[in-house]
Amino acid sequence: MGAAILWGVVAASSLVIGAVLGLARPWPREWVGLVLGFGAGALISAVSFELFGEGIRLGGALPVAIGLAVGALTYFFSAGRVASMGGGAALALGAFLDGIPEQMVLGIGLAGGQSVSAGLLAAIFVSNLPEAIGGATDMKRHMRRKQVTLNWVWIASFCAAATVVGYAIADIASDEMQAGINGFAAGALIVMLVDSMIPEATEQAGRKTGLVTTLGFAVAAGLSLASN
Repeated sequence: MGAAILWGVVAASSLVIGAVLGLARPWPREWVGLVLGFGAGALISAVSFELFGEGIRLGGALPVAIGLAVGALTYFFSAGRVASMGGGAALALGAFLDGIPEQMVLGIGLAGGQSVSAGLLAAIFVSNLPEAIGGATDMKRHMRRKQVTLNWVWIASFCAAATVVGYAIADIASDEMQAGINGFAAGALIVMLVDSMIPEATEQAGRKTGLVTTLGFAVAAGLSLASN
């Protein structure tokens, strides 16, 4: 249990670090766009290797497909409710909806006696930073800095707790259930990327976004493959 708490906090801490960085100084629009683009590439890698691919390996295509649909619909309808709150709120929602299942998977793996997945941990950390930087930068235009910080602290706390929950339910979590959790995270991420993160990055950084997105994918994929 101690390991689950430790690694859960480490993975989720990047959300708070990113928020602090986003609030610490004014970020030029192009920089925010480039950071978001890099994060989008890292998240595409996480969907491909750590979530979808690993889910198929664990439980087959059907549980992943069901989780994918549920995650996509959950983000779609939830984002519709916060659409009026701006891009920062959408990024925060995405961080919450994909962070919970991602860190549950991390906890389940730790309970099974596995060493922490460096690829999954890196994907969570690398992708959380840009989400939080971009989200906090946008949110501070609409609310006080203290409120922005508290919002990201709460999200990080729930995500860290999800690692402990994953550890606690590991004995009853079948391979199919784990595959469904992976699919849920992947579905929420894909909709968030297309609906919010990539358009926001392109609007702010222009054509350079494609290059940094590819770089983000390459870095996260390299870390993922190196750990296997």
